[in-house]
Amino acid sequence: MARTDQYEGHDYYGVDALLSEDHLLARDAVRAWVKQEVSPIIEEYSERAECPKQLFKGLAEIGAYGPSLPVEYGGGGMDEIAYGVIMQELERGDSGVRSMASVQGSLVMYPIYRFGSEEQKRKYLPKLGSGEFIGCFGLTEPDHGSNPGGMITRYEDDGDHVILNGAKLWITNSPVADIAVVWAKGPDGKIRGLIVEKGMKGFTAPEIHGKWSLRASITGELVFEDVRVPKSNILPEVAGLKGPLSCLSKARYGIAWGAIGAALDCYDSALRYSKERIQFDKPIAGFQLTQKKLAEMITEITKAQLLAWRLGTLANEGKASPAQISMAKRNNVHMALEIAREARQIHGGMGITNEYPVMRHMMNLETVLTYEGTHDIHLLITGMDVTGINAFK
Repeated sequence: MARTDQYEGHDYYGVDALLSEDHLLARDAVRAWVKQEVSPIIEEYSERAECPKQLFKGLAEIGAYGPSLPVEYGGGGMDEIAYGVIMQELERGDSGVRSMASVQGSLVMYPIYRFGSEEQKRKYLPKLGSGEFIGCFGLTEPDHGSNPGGMITRYEDDGDHVILNGAKLWITNSPVADIAVVWAKGPDGKIRGLIVEKGMKGFTAPEIHGKWSLRASITGELVFEDVRVPKSNILPEVAGLKGPLSCLSKARYGIAWGAIGAALDCYDSALRYSKERIQFDKPIAGFQLTQKKLAEMITEITKAQLLAWRLGTLANEGKASPAQISMAKRNNVHMALEIAREARQIHGGMGITNEYPVMRHMMNLETVLTYEGTHDIHLLITGMDVTGINAFK
């Protein structure tokens, strides 16, 4: 049985005092929804490798799609810290649930809002914000992940339409998506975004099976075989990698917060278990090595909380750089994965069962460590930022 008791906060440095009343209200509302709708079912869905599709509508109802986008375009009208704490609470439930929301908001709604025409915004954003439409983001290809500029997906002119050919891989939400924001090279060799709708002839989205991570998140491909896309579906306000990379920065920011949620859930479970598990006539929480693990866990969580809060403050001021976002994503996801591993040890053999959330978080975080830029790529982004030298080539 999955643990469904109320999470007890672990705010060692009083970071809540840095949050506004609106931030706390948003966080607590999402936390309550996760407790009621996600925690009781997530272990079973993960075990079956099945996406709880009913949550898509619920995520819309709690304002998880584009929380920091304007209300008139289907967003929540909140700030970037509110977006962050919402992602934290969703990932406390499951990384896959947070992915469902962050893809919809940061990788589909955001590029349409930022780079789309007014007609595109009015047509798609309210339906995406309400959950009537589900979206996905097509950038990664079978042979081009960390090097998106090498993509081979292309489109050619055909009167009022373009003809799109190519394939994308590891696309969250793709098998159930109504639209896909797809990045492809045009006749001039420049990368542009296209809104591709389900039902367009030649467009398919087969599901990927056999995942040992993010098992409750639905993942697939995007395959384009002579797909005729109206030119009115091309995002007009951006060309080049700036478009998709700016979307990735938005998503990476959310991940930096989200990973803290997974870490908190693992830490909370480990702390509770250590107080209840008796060995040698006392709780294992009373042993020095267990206390060392727990003390280091809460220390790293606290550092990550402060890093995310400062990044959110910079984001609200329009000053958060892509490199700063990369640092936070890399640090916080690695932190969460290490905490999951230590928490598993504290749980002993029980840590590998679905009676506790730790092993599920650990498996999920192995993917989070890689997607939206791998652990090593983010290291090189920081390295380039501090040295001024590009080590990618």
